[in-house]
Amino acid sequence: MGIYVILSKLTDEGAKTLKNRPERVQEVNQELEKMGVKVVQQYVVFGEYDFVNIVEAEDNLSVMKAMVELASRGTIRTTTLPAVTVDEFLNSLKQRK
Repeated sequence: MGIYVILSKLTDEGAKTLKNRPERVQEVNQELEKMGVKVVQQYVVFGEYDFVNIVEAEDNLSVMKAMVELASRGTIRTTTLPAVTVDEFLNSLKQRK
């Protein structure tokens, strides 16, 4: 399973939806799981983004398809970053010597 960091920002429409239906966040997480993207951790943050999500997925295409689906709704914009643990990274450096 791959790990991804998803930075998301609500659109004006998304902010209205969240205000009127806060439970929508959990509903979207369930929808993502059906698309093969499991939310591992989720944070609300201040600044340029509104949420930081750590997710697991089988591959890049699964995450891309899910993010296109979310973006098509007009309530959120995302930036997705593939991630590896520091240990995985350090081990890969050691193996290449």
